[in-house]
Amino acid sequence: MKAAIFDALGKPLRVGEVDQPEAGRGQVLLEVCRCGICGSDLHMTEDATFGLQGGEVIGHEFSGEVIDVGAGVTHLKPGDHVSAAPLRGCGTCAACKRGEPAWCARFELIGGGYAEYAALDELQCRKLPWGISAVDGALAEPLAVALHGILRARMEPGARVLIVGAGAIGLAVAFWARRMGAAKVVVADLHDHQRDRAMDLGATDFVLSGEDMAARVNEACGGQPPEIVFECVGKPGLIDHCVDLVASRGKVLVLGLCTAPDHMDSFRAISKEVDIVMSVFFTMPEFDMAIRALDGGVYAPQNLISDNVPLLTMPEAFEALRVRTTQCKVLVDPKAGV
Repeated sequence: MKAAIFDALGKPLRVGEVDQPEAGRGQVLLEVCRCGICGSDLHMTEDATFGLQGGEVIGHEFSGEVIDVGAGVTHLKPGDHVSAAPLRGCGTCAACKRGEPAWCARFELIGGGYAEYAALDELQCRKLPWGISAVDGALAEPLAVALHGILRARMEPGARVLIVGAGAIGLAVAFWARRMGAAKVVVADLHDHQRDRAMDLGATDFVLSGEDMAARVNEACGGQPPEIVFECVGKPGLIDHCVDLVASRGKVLVLGLCTAPDHMDSFRAISKEVDIVMSVFFTMPEFDMAIRALDGGVYAPQNLISDNVPLLTMPEAFEALRVRTTQCKVLVDPKAGV
């Protein structure tokens, strides 16, 4: 089958031929419909922290149609359209039974979505309800990541929220914050490329980072500092920046993936009694909730999608995303142009 293959750090992905996977025991084989390009995939291909060795097929935000099932599969059958969660656990421990495979002792983060076919455990798949397409199903994973952040922050209706970073995760946080009752949902970014998209997803205002940012954020929040600031960029210094922007006794929720050592003014944080909360992955009930959110509404998460690209030209689109543009969530279509 055709797939986008990782060869080495700092080198573009390469489309080539690899062996088609088979459905093992407890697994299903998917014909991939769409796979989203995630910022963490960009990090994986340039940072040794993630441990890629070469020869891997990455891509973890995908959906598809079941075309084969292995022994022991009980809930899915060929023809089912599913969203795939990239979190693989043993399936039998207490964490897995709670729907939290990320905390299983045998946890693996699986990829394989930048390809025509992918095999994964039935437990990782959720059948899409009638009316939700497999195209939209590729959004379930980033939506679940953002939802997990909202729930970790214990956001209450009426809250004043600031989201630092207008990438796909930041905009998905804006979607959930507005959907779950935040009174003010302000998105901040270095560029205004995503201003209109942010408003379409539920933001109440958009501010540019820079001089007098705190004053402009407070004005957008109704004259008061935000109670919760979501850090959705993942660059050194940004947690400290968010501590500066949040209200006293407020909360900074960190979703940005930063692999470099960071620093912060701990005296300022303790003086304001700021809670700093980290968020990673999601639970399977949250994944289920993300799928249900795809079924329309005033602020449709489908507004995250900026483009669909064929697998054959995916490496060029992948590299282009290293520079911020009007693109947001780019979906790879393995069947296009074949």
